[in-house]
Amino acid sequence: MTQSTAIHGEKVSLLRVLGPGHVWALGVGIVLVGEYMGWNFAVGKGGALAALIACWVAGLLYTCVAMIDSEVTSTVAAAGGQYAQAKHIVGPLMAFNVGLFLVFAYTMLEAANAITLGYLVQTVGTMAGFENVHDKPFIVLTIMFLAWLNYRGVYATLTFNLVLTATAFVAILILFASVQPWGNEVLKLDQLLTGLPYGWLGVLAALHFGLWYYLGIEGTCQAAEEVRSPARALPLGTMTGIITLLIAATMTWYVCVGLMPWEYLGQAITPLFDAARLTNSTPLMVLLFIGTCFSTMASANGCINDASRAWFSMGRDRYLPTWFGAVHPKNRTPFRSIVFLVPVAVLFAYFAPLDQVITFSILSGLLGYTYMSFQVVMFRRKWPLGTIKRGYVHPFHPLPAIVLLLLCSTTYFAVFLGYGTQLIAMMVFYIVASLWFHFHRYKYVRRGDQFTMPWPRPLVY
Repeated sequence: MTQSTAIHGEKVSLLRVLGPGHVWALGVGIVLVGEYMGWNFAVGKGGALAALIACWVAGLLYTCVAMIDSEVTSTVAAAGGQYAQAKHIVGPLMAFNVGLFLVFAYTMLEAANAITLGYLVQTVGTMAGFENVHDKPFIVLTIMFLAWLNYRGVYATLTFNLVLTATAFVAILILFASVQPWGNEVLKLDQLLTGLPYGWLGVLAALHFGLWYYLGIEGTCQAAEEVRSPARALPLGTMTGIITLLIAATMTWYVCVGLMPWEYLGQAITPLFDAARLTNSTPLMVLLFIGTCFSTMASANGCINDASRAWFSMGRDRYLPTWFGAVHPKNRTPFRSIVFLVPVAVLFAYFAPLDQVITFSILSGLLGYTYMSFQVVMFRRKWPLGTIKRGYVHPFHPLPAIVLLLLCSTTYFAVFLGYGTQLIAMMVFYIVASLWFHFHRYKYVRRGDQFTMPWPRPLVY
């Protein structure tokens, strides 16, 4: 438990204390809340069948993401995940943008989780007869508590995530078994399952929120500098994580569309909790309330971990002020980055509507996935198989990269259909940030310190 990494020659460095279970808990913990809320907006866009198609298409997209991430991250085992990969494989400007993609994707997801938890507590309080329960204090307290937990240490943080995530996943399994999916006594799929009310255009629009089933699984990369064996733990944790999510997503869809009309399901805030309420089973209601709370907390907890690692890595490399690159001398955590991002998450959770926050998170993630499709091709060209040691080699190259790029392109159009203004605003923001980095911040970057991996010169150097 006392091993540490000396990457970049830091006097006080991050601890290597995590195993494959922690990696699984980080990836699945961030994402599993997508089964408890958010995915169902896809039903409102195109109907129940459209949401199922979006679920499986997005599952294919994220399987490609997981395969690519497993190879590159097990080789570039440094904090910052995709940011560190971009720094070594592409260059500084791309790395800066990827770092921002990561920070905004996880911070917005953290805000969405806090909004959901506050709404859930308010709803249950009202049901219990407490009319004056407000969600805002719970939003702030959730973010503050989880930030404090991250501040204290990564091992305790992700062990806590492991317990929360496993409980939330078991709750989905129990709900699925309790509604007797082998019969029609509880589920009314024959009555509630409609066709495509908005045609195939609705299927395309639903793809936008289909990503919510899996958004964040790529966050396993952020643990690269803190796992004991990156070559083993990262691929194992990531690939078992995507399998877990594919199972949970399909079961969630099946239960919810069998209990609720698609018109209601498409705008529900907590669909799995609503499904438990419709079974008229108090134990199931309690279990799914706990599962929803645990999933939102696990997701927000993992998001704080991942966003702070990306921000910390950028500060350590001077892409941001070096003040952010500090490690706590006792807790061995990037404490300044953790604290700095707290008010950002609170502001968005306090003032932005849930669907807007989800959209900002999805768009930032989508930009990162698009970059990954090019990155893995460049990685294989610069360092072909056999030239450097890899912890995992993903099969069928370059097919996953091509499929990922095609699916990302389709999803951009799907997002534009419903949130075109937000898409344009996000693109403008990243362009302005790139100009700031190029003309102002880049002069502070030490170009000779960028390449930290012990690799031979790339073939296309």
